[in-house]
Amino acid sequence: MTRLLEILISLLIVFTLYLVVGLLLPSSRFLVEKAETNRKLTIVFDTLNSFRRFKDWNPLVLRDPSMQLTLSGPEEGVGARLDYASKNERIGKGSYEIVESVPREKIVIDIDNIERGNNKRTAFYLKPTGRNNRNVEITQTYSVDYGWNLLGRYAGLYVARHVGDDMKLGLARLTTMLASIPNVDYAVNGSKMSTPQVVDRPAEDVLYVSAGAVERGNAQIQSSINANSEWIKRVIEANGLEAVGPVRIITTDLGRETYTFDVAQVVRRKGGGPVGKITLQGPVKYEQVPAGRAVMASYTGYMAELDNVRNALRAWAATHGYDIKDRAYEDYKAGVAAAFTADGKFDVYWPIK
Repeated sequence: MTRLLEILISLLIVFTLYLVVGLLLPSSRFLVEKAETNRKLTIVFDTLNSFRRFKDWNPLVLRDPSMQLTLSGPEEGVGARLDYASKNERIGKGSYEIVESVPREKIVIDIDNIERGNNKRTAFYLKPTGRNNRNVEITQTYSVDYGWNLLGRYAGLYVARHVGDDMKLGLARLTTMLASIPNVDYAVNGSKMSTPQVVDRPAEDVLYVSAGAVERGNAQIQSSINANSEWIKRVIEANGLEAVGPVRIITTDLGRETYTFDVAQVVRRKGGGPVGKITLQGPVKYEQVPAGRAVMASYTGYMAELDNVRNALRAWAATHGYDIKDRAYEDYKAGVAAAFTADGKFDVYWPIK
């Protein structure tokens, strides 16, 4: 009897200590981690303002690469949501949802997972830093409430190690991923480039000539475009075809001294109907291009400035979770001669997967 009483007293002491310590532990936790990147503020914000690149930087997916990810709501900003489901019982099901978004400043995300605690939330604060504010400081915070849940308060003892370590790893992976994106700000106020967008492209019949590596000079490039366009016009006239839209230039490589490109023209049969069999001349080739999607932006200015536009499209596609493919191309909407002046007008495309 005495032995049993001693055991009960010991258990009571342990339970009392558990209660006292639990009540003294914090009812909430708050963590802060920081990282720095040299990418443009626009690039950093757009990457975090949606979940299209989530799997490429967030450590959650590393624990179960086969987990199911489902995006819903708007593609970016408040309401964008990611639900995940894993067969791993330690991960289970959960979700992330953007609940606050201040352009170029802050993104706040609500988190629902199987871990103890309520009101779980992470936020990213962006601030220009470094010399001439060329870099961006990314501050990530995490907060969780345990209230009177003593088991939760004890779990909070380990949140700095578990969640905190994930925050460090996630920020490291994020900055590495950002470093692979062309450092071009595609949202500059007053830019001569329109906001990039994804467009559907129809199937097209295309005549083209590979111009080869042309010396990088306006006169040389313009002369090559005109000469190869003449070859294409001959094939159009000889086959009862007609041009659809302006001349198109497809970029292969822009080197320091040479520009390698194709001159192309979309065509159709006069009066409609399939193009059918074509008799080609000289260096002209024919290709049926299937329908697909592309990132697109319009631009006004010199043809020589288009390389920056192409890089801007690559950057926009990367931050919005699209993979580019093939080669970029431009429709010379104002004609070839105007393309070498400030009055050049272009629709710039880069196909995406």
